[in-house]
Amino acid sequence: MRVEARFLLSLGLFFGIVGLIYWLWSGEDAGGVMLGAAMLLGFLPGGYYYYWSRRMRPRPEDDPQATTASGSGVVGAFPGSSIWPFTLGMGAFFTVLALVFGIWLLVPGLGLVTWALFGGVAESRRGGGV
Repeated sequence: MRVEARFLLSLGLFFGIVGLIYWLWSGEDAGGVMLGAAMLLGFLPGGYYYYWSRRMRPRPEDDPQATTASGSGVVGAFPGSSIWPFTLGMGAFFTVLALVFGIWLLVPGLGLVTWALFGGVAESRRGGGV
């Protein structure tokens, strides 16, 4: 996690420096605030990763001398194909369309979302197609 922490902290530092220069040079507030928010989007997860990387044992990804075999682990079972992610996506699509075209699309949208959630949970508990 050290690599990720360094990357995100350096990204936050970059946006902080660019935001400060932009705010001082342009005199415009909105862009400086947005670049400040981008700085926080780098510092918050970067600081969290850095906090945990100092408390965890090093991963194979953190060791520059690591081999491919040291990073391989147990390959578990993967789920088969399922219709429920598509159904959930279509329900979310109809729900968002309700904001544009009318509240009547909220009924099929929420119905599809509910159906997909119940179907996905039932399929995961049974371990196969429903």
